[in-house]
Amino acid sequence: MNTPVLTQTRWLFLLCLACAPNASTPLDGAGDDRISGADGGEGGGVSGDGTDPGAGGDGGAPATPAVPLRFIALGDAGKGDDVQYQVADAMGRVCAANGCEFALYLGDNFYSDGVSEIDDAQFEEKFELPYAALDFPFHVVAGNHDYGGGGGGFDEWRIALEVEYTGHSDKWTMPAAFYTFAEGDATFFALDTTALDWGRTTQQAAWIPAEFEAALTTWKIGFGHHPVLSNGSHGNANDNFAPFADASICGQMDVYLSGHDHNLQWLESDCPGTEYLVSGGGGAGTYGLDGDNPAWFEEETNGFLWVEIDGRTFTGVFYDADGNELFRRSVTK
Repeated sequence: MNTPVLTQTRWLFLLCLACAPNASTPLDGAGDDRISGADGGEGGGVSGDGTDPGAGGDGGAPATPAVPLRFIALGDAGKGDDVQYQVADAMGRVCAANGCEFALYLGDNFYSDGVSEIDDAQFEEKFELPYAALDFPFHVVAGNHDYGGGGGGFDEWRIALEVEYTGHSDKWTMPAAFYTFAEGDATFFALDTTALDWGRTTQQAAWIPAEFEAALTTWKIGFGHHPVLSNGSHGNANDNFAPFADASICGQMDVYLSGHDHNLQWLESDCPGTEYLVSGGGGAGTYGLDGDNPAWFEEETNGFLWVEIDGRTFTGVFYDADGNELFRRSVTK
């Protein structure tokens, strides 16, 4: 499956030539738009100019200091029900007050079996309409429910439809099953963790080293559906995903954002230099928290994460479905 890469025209200049080692320090209280990617599964990839599988762009060229970068992250939202609309309304109020340039959409976009055709009404009912008032792009990854089988399947053709839908929406942005893009002083690595969870790691493991090398930004932010660490019912990464996480997330990415467990968590990372956050409260029914990973914060509630990257400081703020601030933490590298 050859997946076209989306090329955007808006350029944002980045802050520095190289980033220092990440010394993650809690502070209580407080580019370009290059997209490169590869299609899902174990087939050929598309990246950069679409001819060199796995090749990246420049990751953003450093230039004048940038203004702070602000965005939101949420997953497990695709119900089209009242809770999804409630969370979307809260997002709108927070973004109006604090600023948001885009959203990271963390999978399980269409419960319970993904989409079945490019004209599937779920695109409208479970994405376009709930977020109609939000005037910024959503960078999307797939979750296990997007692959069909009630969350237990691996229908790659369903993900191909979500990729194709990029050309049908002004808001939905998913150029490939996994891809990178740069905004401000951050490079974002979108992962297909359902493939990794099934043990189909070869293509993403081959693709990501060149993407790391190409990324010249201070911050490297990963996002995918499945967590590396979680105290929710799904728990930590399974035996298929964990080796990839150890090699390509831990110590490589400054922050990794995920969903899958329907709650909000900021784990005390067991990997120096990498923060693990779960933001799976986008609309589906919540999951309890009974794991034993140390955590800075965890709560069984619907809601979302708002992020600000300002120079070498990353601030994350969790909000509930009514827009009430629940927890705030900053790390500086």
